[in-house]
Amino acid sequence: MNKKTIPKIGAHVSTAGGLANAIANAQTIGAECIQIFGANPRQWYTKHPSAEDVAVFKSEREKSGIGPVFLHASYLPNLASPQADLLKKSIKNLADHLAIANAIGAEGLIFHPGSGKGTARKKALDQEAKAMKEILKKVPGEALLIMENTAGGGDKIGSMEDIAYLLKKVNSPRVKVCIDTAHAFEGGMIETYDTPSIKKFCDEWDAALGLEHIHVLHVNDSKTAYNSHHDRHENIGEGHIGLNGFKALAKEKRLRDKAWILEVPGFDDNGPDKKNVDILKRCFK
Repeated sequence: MNKKTIPKIGAHVSTAGGLANAIANAQTIGAECIQIFGANPRQWYTKHPSAEDVAVFKSEREKSGIGPVFLHASYLPNLASPQADLLKKSIKNLADHLAIANAIGAEGLIFHPGSGKGTARKKALDQEAKAMKEILKKVPGEALLIMENTAGGGDKIGSMEDIAYLLKKVNSPRVKVCIDTAHAFEGGMIETYDTPSIKKFCDEWDAALGLEHIHVLHVNDSKTAYNSHHDRHENIGEGHIGLNGFKALAKEKRLRDKAWILEVPGFDDNGPDKKNVDILKRCFK
């Protein structure tokens, strides 16, 4: 994408009533790209969509021109868990969701790296990398496995250093990165979203792993303060990052080839809405 163009701006949308409903929901709020759940995010059991559902989804997506499409993984898996049974279930669950991403032609599956739960950091990271390799082997295809940075705290994995280590360790063209603006703020990666701080932030990520490996941004304001390690999203301009922060972020040309996906609560608390999409689009004017 030309660096002077506005990136694709989209949102996490509901698939309630059928996968294809995500496309109609996206059109209602003016989303140009989307994130969805491929299956219930709060269950270990993964129900795969029917061939008919997949066909209708692909048809509606093609007609709409909406894309890319990303899946968000279940909240349950933890590839760094010291519990063998939990690790096994986590690998299976993420592999199932990645298979759905492949089936529907999604760009990839975004997941939270999890927590070592007291395990030595390097041991937890090496286990995570081994598990990621196993998932990719179980699910051949083009769908990417996309690591998301974390708000931090405790033994959570997902700092810039963690992600850079895992990217190098797994060493697969199918492993990419998602940066969440709220998590970066809450995790102490960036204190103020102003031009100098954003440049420094991007320079650091570029030096650590290369900005070309960052495929997508989760664009969220934060309900909680800088370095809180407390993950709570807020509508654009309503939180601690603030509207001027997103206007400054929009000026960073190195991030314009990424998909920008909203995961905000919505002004009516029904999830990302047209108002948030419009506010974010205006940040580029």
